Amino acid sequence: MKIGLALGSGASRGWSHIGVIKALKSHGIEPDIVCGTSIGALVGASYVAGHLPDLEDWASALSKLKMARFFEINRSLNGFVNTERLHHFLSSYVAPEEQLIEQLDKKFASVATDLATGREVWLSKGSVLEAVGASISVPGLFPAIKQDNNWLVDGGLVNPVPISVCRALGAEVVIAVNLNGDIVGKHLNKNEKPEKSPDKVVNKLASFVTDYTDSLFSFEKDEEPMPSIFEAIAGSVNITQDRITRSRMAGDPPDIVLTPKLSQMGLLEFYRAEEAISEGIECVNRLLPEIKYTLNLL
Repeated sequence: MKIGLALGSGASRGWSHIGVIKALKSHGIEPDIVCGTSIGALVGASYVAGHLPDLEDWASALSKLKMARFFEINRSLNGFVNTERLHHFLSSYVAPEEQLIEQLDKKFASVATDLATGREVWLSKGSVLEAVGASISVPGLFPAIKQDNNWLVDGGLVNPVPISVCRALGAEVVIAVNLNGDIVGKHLNKNEKPEKSPDKVVNKLASFVTDYTDSLFSFEKDEEPMPSIFEAIAGSVNITQDRITRSRMAGDPPDIVLTPKLSQMGLLEFYRAEEAISEGIECVNRLLPEIKYTLNLL
């Protein structure tokens, strides 16, 4: 049987895809087809290009300060991501600049959204980095990517878990990793503030992404403060992806669904990679009997 692996969107929760791939491989299960949306496209591309161990090492060493360096406020207001730094990261830990999808050992495709029409776009040919870059372009954070005179943004807006893409590429059995289970509203339930570093400069940079709006706007303090701009974006993305994921999976269910329990992880908490990777491994182990039964490995 040709096995397809559909890696879903979910921002920082997507590091769990690394754990899922590692755990499946440790049990002799390797997909023939890998399709990803957003962070799923990034991790999937790194895997099929042979750079997953390097990506895991980089992600595990990521700190709040290092993550903050990827973000900047620019006058164009087309996104908050430092595109040069992002491009260097992708070419170093995902795939080389010249890598084409057609040259990969496994079939690969990413999903993006046409900003003008709202149509789903499958990227299964051409530059790996362009395919990943388009798929991860979260509106409001990343600038849109132009390809063939079309502006493309995050594929999670239309197909958060690309099961249909795997089947279209020939998968007979699809293992889907859904990062959007039980996430709605969870990022607003955090009552504890992260510990502060003695270094004021470090604190300023590390907290920039999630709470910089507190220094731009002043509101009366109350027991339930207004969500920051990033909390609002995170909540909106979570709601959209949760609803679309439910609808798409009901119409085209996978053969196996893996749902890492990471609802407590914020949209941009990429520095919690070790926690996410570990949960990815545990998620596979919890469903291992079902996986082996479905794949006739018992």
